[in-house]
Amino acid sequence: MDTASTRTARPLVTARTAAVWAVLRRELEKHADRSLTVLDVGGGTGGFAVPLAEAGHTVTVVDASPDALAALTRRAADAGVAKRVKAIQGDGDALAGLVEPGSVDLILCHAVLEVVDKPADVVAAIATALRPGGTLSLLVAGKAAAILGRAINGHLRSAAAMVTDPEGRAGSRDTLRRRYDVETAAALLSSAGLEVEQTHGVRVLTDLLPASVIEEDPQGLLELELQLAAQPPFRDMASQLHVFARRR
Repeated sequence: MDTASTRTARPLVTARTAAVWAVLRRELEKHADRSLTVLDVGGGTGGFAVPLAEAGHTVTVVDASPDALAALTRRAADAGVAKRVKAIQGDGDALAGLVEPGSVDLILCHAVLEVVDKPADVVAAIATALRPGGTLSLLVAGKAAAILGRAINGHLRSAAAMVTDPEGRAGSRDTLRRRYDVETAAALLSSAGLEVEQTHGVRVLTDLLPASVIEEDPQGLLELELQLAAQPPFRDMASQLHVFARRR
């Protein structure tokens, strides 16, 4: 089996993903002497999967879109890691039937729980798939940011609806089925027997700033995003919440 030696994932990090990669790198560094078995649920075209494979890890991507998986396969081939990336077409809701119990070291579940039928079932399947000591990188849509975004853009009724809706939805035309805050995301993982270790905000400022500001000083924005990612109240107002948990 290939080993990761001392390598860790080195993707092209932007302000939109910096907080997530910072957490993942710290975890990968703990296992720098071996290749991890990674599962990326809803991993699409491989924005995380391919860099992880380049770092020496074996990655399985489960995604419902055949087009996204085709793009993933091409991307992995172009990066020279096709042998370490496996694509499986399937939904997050069907995860329990796609993965061997207790077989995975690290699971990524990014922007999935907002759209599946039963998020609790997906999280339970993730907990079952993880080995003892295995970890979950969960990325979910933040409720507070969505409310503020709609209010700032003048959609006050929509914002008000999200405040009172138990799932954080703006109405029947909302493209997401639910949104989370720190407490609801943590409770969902705890109910599946996972222990939350870290919570960060992702895109605290990025979605609020004009493109001209981002283009003028992308490094400055990246550094500020990382500074604010773990600090309430900024963390709690981020567009997405990144929750990192472990199976004990």
